[in-house]
Amino acid sequence: MRPVFHNLRKPDSTMPDFTHLHVHTHFSILDGASKISSLIETAKGFGMDALAVTDHGNLFGALKFYMEAKKQGIKPIIGCEVYVATEGRESRDKILGRSSNNLILLSKDLEGYQNLSLLVSLGYIEGFNYVQRVD
Repeated sequence: MRPVFHNLRKPDSTMPDFTHLHVHTHFSILDGASKISSLIETAKGFGMDALAVTDHGNLFGALKFYMEAKKQGIKPIIGCEVYVATEGRESRDKILGRSSNNLILLSKDLEGYQNLSLLVSLGYIEGFNYVQRVD
């Protein structure tokens, strides 16, 4: 399946630089269907020099995305759309456990990626209640 970037046209000299900072891949269960290699090819075809992947609550495709983007000459921006627990990640209240807000986090460098990995891991280990939550 080829990804669709809505309302985009082929690049020309008048088109400003543009980078997608909120893209889901097939690692976002029930929300994304795009394969990483197809996403990068499409972004490159539109003349983009960078792309961010922000799958829901996980970094499962981060390494593959990083390697494929570097191979194709696209700057990879690794991120995640985390679920923020409004009542704290350790709360297990059945009613409140389903309420959370989404937040897009992007890593700037290796330290940022390590911090993001820690947050996402803690979301699974300590904050899982219907979904992996952080606070």
